Amino acid sequence: MLSSSSLPIPTQSRSFGLRSHLDSRFKLWRIETGVARSLTWLEDGTIVTLGIWGAGDIVGQALSSIEPYQVECLTKVEATPLSSDFWQPDVSLLLSHLQQMEQLAVIRSHRKVDAMLVELLNWLAKRFGREVAEGNLIDLKLTHQDIADTLGTTRVTITRLLGQFEEQGLIERSLRRIVLREAELWHYEI
Repeated sequence: MLSSSSLPIPTQSRSFGLRSHLDSRFKLWRIETGVARSLTWLEDGTIVTLGIWGAGDIVGQALSSIEPYQVECLTKVEATPLSSDFWQPDVSLLLSHLQQMEQLAVIRSHRKVDAMLVELLNWLAKRFGREVAEGNLIDLKLTHQDIADTLGTTRVTITRLLGQFEEQGLIERSLRRIVLREAELWHYEI
């Protein structure tokens, strides 16, 4: 079985802009840089975020039974198409996918949207954040709609809650980026 680090690379990496989609003709992509989300949509057009993926992750239709399935770039992305004919995932890749989906399922299982949002922001900070003087910067330009799609709620609700969190000093926002304040402030009462 080939590990993700010893995969044959059939073609060179390709660049994708913000909000573009990874070409579905290739069943698998290895993300080299940037962040993308896998998604599907319901018959009423509701978008369902299946996962949020970063450098080193492998994504694509071959790893999902969901139809329709799409991978959308949340930042500029550099990705390498992989031939699913010659590639078999190693155990660590499959575990990574399962663990992320479990984490998102737990986040979405909170009964109150404010609790879901707190958990999602913490998860994003751990996965995609970096330390700055004010706290932990989630260096993704996520729209309120992106966050709402991930949590299965409305953009209006996310906008209201982010405003409340900012007023309470839990977060700081600028240019659609969020800075989580110091960890001791994250004992948010729900």
